[in-house]
Amino acid sequence: MDAPGDAPVRVMVIDDHEVVRRGVVDVCHADARLDVVAEAASVAEGLRRAAAVRPDVALVDLHLPDGTGIDLMRGLAEATPATRFVVLTSFDDDDYAEAALEVGAAAFVLKTVRGSHIADTVHAVAHGKVLLDDRVLQRRRDSHDDPLAVLTPTERLVLECIGDGLSNRESGERLGVSEKTVKNHVTAVMAKLGFKRRTQVAAWVASQQRR
Repeated sequence: MDAPGDAPVRVMVIDDHEVVRRGVVDVCHADARLDVVAEAASVAEGLRRAAAVRPDVALVDLHLPDGTGIDLMRGLAEATPATRFVVLTSFDDDDYAEAALEVGAAAFVLKTVRGSHIADTVHAVAHGKVLLDDRVLQRRRDSHDDPLAVLTPTERLVLECIGDGLSNRESGERLGVSEKTVKNHVTAVMAKLGFKRRTQVAAWVASQQRR
């Protein structure tokens, strides 16, 4: 479900440490822009509850008792494709960061940051922002010959739509998602590929097709 207009962003928090989870939930509850619609402590519980509430943003811990946050995000990307992801982490783990990026993470936040930073990040991600460290993106690009390695499968499909000259609405009709979901994916594509405008993306796709 997309966050409509000025309606609060629907948030789900998935972390198996109750104290941490409750702390994040309290931070979100304290911000009028956010509405916590579900909590979960495992991959299975997260998938089940997300299917029922369809959150705009899922705050996901990387370490869960029955799998990883990567497993959860991969499952949610299929079950609730409009949901965007913010990764909760307590350490700098390059391997996990790359894997999270691969399945569609739009931001990473340390559990030790100020509560206002978490709330601001969730709100920004819900409205299409991609808040990723440039070093993470560059490392992902450098480790692959494919310049599209930083994109998720859905983002690649959106890129194809841009290359075909489709509008966000037309792209949504082709992919079976809402226009706003497409807009969010376009924003992510531009951020990950280093472009500022949609026209730059279209021109780049055309140049790749001529090769």
